[in-house]
Amino acid sequence: MSARLPLVLRQLGRLQPPGPPRRLRELCLASSGGGGGCGGGEGLLGQRRLRDTQAGSSRGPGSRAPPARDSIVREVIQNSKEVLSLLRGKNPAFKPVLAIIQAGDDNLMQEINQNLAEEAGLNITHICLPADSSEDEIIDEILKINEDTRVHGLALQISETSFSNKILNALKPEKDVDGVTDVNLGKLVRGDARECFVSPVARAVIELLEKSGVNLDGKKILVIGAHGSLEATLQCLFQRKGSMTMSSQWKTPQLQSKLHEADIVILGSPKPEEIPLSWIQPGTTVLNCSHDFLSGKLGRSSPGVHGTGPIAEDVSLLAAALRIQNMVSIRRWFHEQQYRRWRLHCLKLQPLSPVPSDIEISRAQTPKAVDILAKEIGLLADEIEIYGKSKAKVRLSLLERLKDQADGKYVLVAGITPTPLGEGKSTVTIGLVQALTAHLNINSFACLRQPSQGPTFGVKGGAAGGGYAQVIPMEEFNLHLTGDIHAITAANNLLAAAIDTRILHENTQTDKALYNRLVASVNGVREFSEIQLARLKKLGINKTDPSALTEEEMRKFARLDIDPSTITWQRVLDTNDRFLRKVTIGQGNTEKGSSRQAQFDIAVASEVMAVLALTDSLTDMKERLGRMVVASDRSGQPVTTGDLGTPVFVHAGPFANIAHGNSSVLADKIALKLVGEEGYVVTEAGFGADIGMEKFFNIKCRASGLVPSVVVLVATVRALKMHGGGPSVTAGVPLKKEYTEENLQLVADGCCNLEKQIQIAQLFGVPVVVALNVFKTDTRAEIDLVCELAKRAGAFDAVPCYHWSIGGKGSVDLAQAVREAASKKSRFQFLYDVQLPIVEKIRTIAQAVYGAEDIELSPEAQSKIDRYTEQGFGNLPICMAKTHLSLSHQPDKKGVPKDFILPISDVRASIGAGFIYPLVGTMSTMPGLPTRPCFYDIDLDTETEQVKGLF
Repeated sequence: MSARLPLVLRQLGRLQPPGPPRRLRELCLASSGGGGGCGGGEGLLGQRRLRDTQAGSSRGPGSRAPPARDSIVREVIQNSKEVLSLLRGKNPAFKPVLAIIQAGDDNLMQEINQNLAEEAGLNITHICLPADSSEDEIIDEILKINEDTRVHGLALQISETSFSNKILNALKPEKDVDGVTDVNLGKLVRGDARECFVSPVARAVIELLEKSGVNLDGKKILVIGAHGSLEATLQCLFQRKGSMTMSSQWKTPQLQSKLHEADIVILGSPKPEEIPLSWIQPGTTVLNCSHDFLSGKLGRSSPGVHGTGPIAEDVSLLAAALRIQNMVSIRRWFHEQQYRRWRLHCLKLQPLSPVPSDIEISRAQTPKAVDILAKEIGLLADEIEIYGKSKAKVRLSLLERLKDQADGKYVLVAGITPTPLGEGKSTVTIGLVQALTAHLNINSFACLRQPSQGPTFGVKGGAAGGGYAQVIPMEEFNLHLTGDIHAITAANNLLAAAIDTRILHENTQTDKALYNRLVASVNGVREFSEIQLARLKKLGINKTDPSALTEEEMRKFARLDIDPSTITWQRVLDTNDRFLRKVTIGQGNTEKGSSRQAQFDIAVASEVMAVLALTDSLTDMKERLGRMVVASDRSGQPVTTGDLGTPVFVHAGPFANIAHGNSSVLADKIALKLVGEEGYVVTEAGFGADIGMEKFFNIKCRASGLVPSVVVLVATVRALKMHGGGPSVTAGVPLKKEYTEENLQLVADGCCNLEKQIQIAQLFGVPVVVALNVFKTDTRAEIDLVCELAKRAGAFDAVPCYHWSIGGKGSVDLAQAVREAASKKSRFQFLYDVQLPIVEKIRTIAQAVYGAEDIELSPEAQSKIDRYTEQGFGNLPICMAKTHLSLSHQPDKKGVPKDFILPISDVRASIGAGFIYPLVGTMSTMPGLPTRPCFYDIDLDTETEQVKGLF
C-alpha cells in the first residue's frame, strides 16, 4: 500500500482535540456528502464502548475491545482497489471519476478525499463554489455533472442549511453515491439494496458495530436528532438486522427514559448543552453522525462534552472510505455495459378478428414511455435525447461505451420483385423482431428507414409495417418523426443556393473585390476561417495571413470558376411533384441574367441523405459532406462542398430505387452493440433483392465493415401470381379474381422470380430464409407450393408468416429458422472489385443481378464516366437507379426477363456518400403523384385532434 493512506490516517490523528485521550467527542472529518444522506452526507462517526469513567473503573468481563479502525479503513480501500483492478482487466481504459461539489473552502477535506480516491485508483474532481452559493447555483452545477458522461459519481459537501429536497433530488440517482435521492432510498426500502447506492455513513454505523462483535438482533436502537435520508437509511438497515429502532429529537420530553432503555445510541446531530451526558447509561454504545460532517467543518467537540466522561473510538475516516467503496459499486454500471438479457417487459397484444385498420390498431395500443424502454434495453439516461413521449435519439457516445462488446447477428430483410402495392418487408421485419424478442426471449432490434412524405401522400399511405406488426405510434413515424428529412432538405438546398450565388458573385465582381468580401475584416481583424484554410491547403497555398497572398493566389482562392453546364447538385423537396423535374431558375431581374435549367429531386434521393446513412461517426460525416462534388470548374477539376462551406445537419431514409435504400450504418452499429453477442439486429433493404439487397452488400457493407448473417427474402402469393402471368396490379384498383382465388399454376410459374432472387442472394455467399407473407385469400396448397419450390431453389428454409394478423406469435417459425441459419458460418463476398472500371462494374450488376445480355451507354453517360474516371473517382462502388417493378428497366416486364440490353441514360457521382450513380432508362429522381393520391384520404379529425387516413 502506498504512503497516501497512512498519511491520511496521520492527518486525522492530528485533528483530535487536546485533553484526555479516551473521551466522547464530535469527530468532524470524513467524506463530504449530502445532508442526511448516505455517502458521507450526514456527519462523522465516532464509536467506543461508553463506560463508567469514575476513578478505578475498569472493563467488565462482557466488554469488547474497540475495532482496529485503521485496519477497517485499509480493508475497505484495498477491497475497492482490487475490484477496480478486476474491472480494468476487462476494460483497460476504464477509470471511474467522482465529482464533489463543495460550497466554501476546505483544503484539508479536499486533500483527504483526493488521497483516499487515488489510493483506491479513482479519479476525483472538486467543484468549489462560494460558501454563500444559492440553491439554484448549486443545482446548476449538479445538472452539469449529471450530463457529463465522464463522471460516474457525485457527492455534495455543502452546509446543512443549504440542503433541500430540491437540491438532493436534482442528483441523478445513477451517480448519487451518497444515496440521498428518493430513488435510491426507495429501492433500499423495497429491498433492492444491490440495485442502489446506500449511505456510507449508515453503512459505517453497521460496519463498526458488527466489527466490534455486537449482535444487533434484538437490540434497542435510539436514533437522536437525525433527519431525512440518514434517519430513513439507519432505520431500514437496523430493522433488517433484527433490531428495534426508535427515532427521537433532542427536545422530546421522554428523551431521558428512551436513553436509559437504549442499547445503542446514534447521534444524528450535535448534542445540545442542556442534555446531560449522564442520561446515557454506562455500557451503552454511542455512534456520532453529526451533520457537521456533511459541511466539512472540523469542529473539536460537541457542546457539553468536555472534561471527564464517556469516550468514543475515533472512526472518522471510515465513512469517507465507504463512499469510495460505493464508487466501486459502479461495477453495476460497468457490468450493464456488457451483454445481458434485456429486462424488457413486452406490451400485451390482443389481436382482433377481423383485423382492424392499421391506424386503429396503432391507436388501440399505448406505447411504452421511451425513457422506460431505453432503460430496459440498457441505454443510460444521458445517452438519449427524448422527443415527446414515444421517440428519442441515441447519442453516439454509446458506441464508445460499448466498443469492446461483441456485435450481435446481422439479418437483412429483402424481397422478390414487388407489385405496386408492396409485399410487406417492413411488416416481416417487425414481425420477426416481435417473435425473437417477445416469444423467444432474444435481444433483437429492428432498424428501419424513415418514411418519405412523397410516397406517404402519393401511393403507400405509410411505411410503418402493418396489422399487428407495425411501428407505433404510426402517425409520428410516418409524419416528420424527429424532423431529420426536413433538416436534410434544408442542408441540401442551402448548398444549392450557395452554388448559384457564388456563380453570380464571381460574374459580377473583380478578383480583388471578391477576395475582400470573402476574407473581410471583422473588428479590425482579418483572418481565414477553418474552411477557407482547408481550401488554401487544397490549392497548395501554404499561407495563413490574408494579406500575404499574391494577386494570382487571391484569384485562385476567390474564384471557383464553376461551369454551370456541369452542375450536378439539385434542389430537393420531400413531395412527389412531377412539375419540378425540369425548371428554370434565376429569372428575376436581380439575378442579372444568371438563369439556367435545373431540376428538383425527392429529398430522400439527396446525397446528404446517403452520407448520413453511410457515415460511421460525426467526423466521418463532416469529411464526407466536404467531399461531395457539386460541379466541375472550366478546367475540368471537381468543385466540392469543401470549396463552398460544409452544411451539417442530422437521420436516414434513402430511397432504394434512386438511392442505396438502407437504414443508417450508425443505427445498425448501435443496435448491434445493444443486443449483445447473442442478440439479433434486423434491418430492411428497399424493394427487391436485385435493388436494395445488392446495394446493401456492395455499398453499405463496404462502408460499415459489417458482415450479414442471414438474408430474409419476403414473398407473397399475390406477387408470384403476377410474375406468373396474372393481370396487372394497380394501386387503388380492386384485385382481379386470379389474386383472390386459388391458382396453383400462376403461383408455380411466378416462382421463377423468387428463384432468381434467391440466386442473387447466393452470389454474396449468405444463407437465405424465405418468409412467405400470408394474406387471408392465400390457400394452404398455394402456401405449401411456394415453400417447397423455395427450398428446391436453394433457400435454407421457407416458412409462412402470420404476423400481420396475430403479431409476433405468427412469426415464431420464421424467427427459429433465422436463428438456425445464423448459426451457420457466413461465406460473405462482394459481387465485384471496386478497382474495376466503372463500365465493367455496371455491366457486372446488369448481367449477374438483373440478367441483362449487356448494357448500352448514352453519349452523356459515357462522357460523365470519362470525366469521373479522369477526376479519380473510378474506384467507387455503383448505386444503380432503376425501376423496382421489374428485374429489367421496363416496369411491365415481369417474371425473369431475358435477352434485354440495359440502357444507361445518365451517370452521376455522389462522392461524399461514396458511390457512382447511373440512371437506368427513363428513371426519374422526382416521383410524380398518381391520379388519386393518398392525401385525399388523409385528414385531421377536429374533435379528436388526430390525423386520420394513414394506413
